[in-house]
Amino acid sequence: MLRLVTLSLCCLALASVTTAAPTHPFSVNDMLAMDRISDPRVSPDGKLVAFTVRVTDLEANRGRTDIWIAAVDGSGAQRLTTADASDSQARWTPDGKALYFVSTRSGSSQVWKIALDGGEAAQVTKLPLDVDALEVVPGGARLLFSMAVVPGKSPAETKDILEAKEKSKASGMVFDRLFVRHWDTWDDGTRNHVFVYDLAAGTATDLLGAMDADCPTKPFGGSEDFAVSPDGTTVVFSAKDVGRAEAWSTNYDLYVVRTEGTAAPKKITDNPAWDAAPRFSPDGKYLAYLAMSRAGYEADRFDLVLRERPDGAERRIVLRADETPGGDRSVAELAWSADGKELYCTADHLGQHPVFAVDVASGKTRVVVGQGTCGSPQPVTGARLLYAMHSLRGPTELYTVGRDGQGAKRVTALNDAKLAAARLGAPEQFSFTGAKGDTVYGWIVRPVDFDAAKRSPVAFLIHGGPQGSFGNDFHYRWNPQFYAGAGYAAVMVDFHGSTGYGQAFTDAINGDWGGAPLEDLKLGLAAAIAKYPFLDGDRVGALGASYGGYMINWIAGAWPDRFRALVCHDGNIDERMAYYDTEELWFPEWERGGTPWEAPESYAEHNPIDLVKNWQTPTLVIHGQKDFRVVYTQGISTFTALQRKGIPSKLVIFPDENHWVLKPANSIQWHQTVLAWLDQWVKK
Repeated sequence: MLRLVTLSLCCLALASVTTAAPTHPFSVNDMLAMDRISDPRVSPDGKLVAFTVRVTDLEANRGRTDIWIAAVDGSGAQRLTTADASDSQARWTPDGKALYFVSTRSGSSQVWKIALDGGEAAQVTKLPLDVDALEVVPGGARLLFSMAVVPGKSPAETKDILEAKEKSKASGMVFDRLFVRHWDTWDDGTRNHVFVYDLAAGTATDLLGAMDADCPTKPFGGSEDFAVSPDGTTVVFSAKDVGRAEAWSTNYDLYVVRTEGTAAPKKITDNPAWDAAPRFSPDGKYLAYLAMSRAGYEADRFDLVLRERPDGAERRIVLRADETPGGDRSVAELAWSADGKELYCTADHLGQHPVFAVDVASGKTRVVVGQGTCGSPQPVTGARLLYAMHSLRGPTELYTVGRDGQGAKRVTALNDAKLAAARLGAPEQFSFTGAKGDTVYGWIVRPVDFDAAKRSPVAFLIHGGPQGSFGNDFHYRWNPQFYAGAGYAAVMVDFHGSTGYGQAFTDAINGDWGGAPLEDLKLGLAAAIAKYPFLDGDRVGALGASYGGYMINWIAGAWPDRFRALVCHDGNIDERMAYYDTEELWFPEWERGGTPWEAPESYAEHNPIDLVKNWQTPTLVIHGQKDFRVVYTQGISTFTALQRKGIPSKLVIFPDENHWVLKPANSIQWHQTVLAWLDQWVKK
């Protein structure tokens, strides 16, 4: 049934072996050319995996997605859909003979179905609104998916309401509570709701009913926010139903509802913090989910909770990479083993993002796959586990490994020929003694065509979050290999506040944005220059986005004589005004210990605007106009200060981008502009 990966790919791979085809340094064009694998789903018999592949269409200036399938033994892969549309979210029928998927080929996002043994895809749903977050109810007679509806209104009524607004000659938007806007969209009164769809009757029932809440969560939630029981009778979902407190609350709870939709959802957790990612055990006797402990803190640790169904005792398990202080980790994904004896999960860990296995009976944790950035762990045949993995050496491919962590094997090799054509820099992790005497980790990526006898200019990259990490991953916006390909050594430091080093280390940044993190950056750069003599400490540029952009503005005043050039992407200049401009208020309220009127001294501490008098470094400022998290006026204010002080500076505004630069042409412009700035001020 499966054929080998396309003939042209095989020929390219053969040519690279036999004729040593010419290569080139890695560039933004290579980054955009990579096939982006996501959302793998193993077939019911465990022998195949379906997944989505995104390719970049430069002419259309967008990504295109198709459904692929591969044998989990690594014997071959093939593209299953070829329409000039976005096809994604492949979900197996119970017999494993066909796939449901979401496609835009009808002009809106609807559910389609395609058989594996040939034939054209057939449209399954023809609903008034776009469909998302697809899953199949056990038994195969019903589907689950989401649509954005006005609470209490049907999809058809919602469509009428939205079309009436669109046709109105009056353009004023009226609000009576927050959110007014979120991430990159203005509130239009709709909520993501989970629907159950009867395939025979063609009817969709809203399982959330009149709830004024979202599931999946906005802006990035998917079907991981809900789960259906193995017998198909029950759905558990995560939602935040807190009324007008939505903009400053992180109180997501779990709710249960019958799949018939005959009764309103019932709340089953009382945790005032975040409950997420419900997962039923294979026998349906247990519900596993993730839970934070502290209300209002989005970067709190997610612990694993096991609950006996339906209303039995709960047991909380802290994921521990080791038993030393700081060994606790925050769980990111969750999946049961086929026998229900283990739970597989992923978490940041010392600059990696491994796959862990948790013994359900004892709570003991072991690492299954320790290197790279792993995701989507799930069982396959023969006591093996499938997972996705990418790293500083290349983009996501699929792999399997024994449950004991032995015998890893490739499943896909979609990007091998492209990687073979591009020369990469060699990555290496290092550590040093940072602020407070703590061990702090970092990464360096050597320049392409590295020559130890030559001194290399440095691109010093500062991650966002701030509770994030610059780890062993292949990034499509901040990829260190881009700088390595341009002749720079890329250096990254996981300062206090970073994830993967224990919750206490993450918490250390609260109320101290410009303190210990800046000390770590100073000590980390010095440690890297001391450890790697080829680094030219006189030719260093610093770059950062989001919190990293804030840090660039803070560095401009608090460390003004260190760098030859700075690049600030979507960074705050004034923490006071940023509170009033942003949308998710729980974030600054936790980080600053309250609102600006409750804790004015906290908003005044480490505020870049108060040190503008010290600014002197040439700075490139970049901002997305649709960024409602860090509004673009913060970027304009930064540029205004630079210009008024006569500091060499440049401003780039992307009217069609949000907090991230996503469109291919904009990404190319971003990278070319940044590289030109570094070459002008740092490389010479």
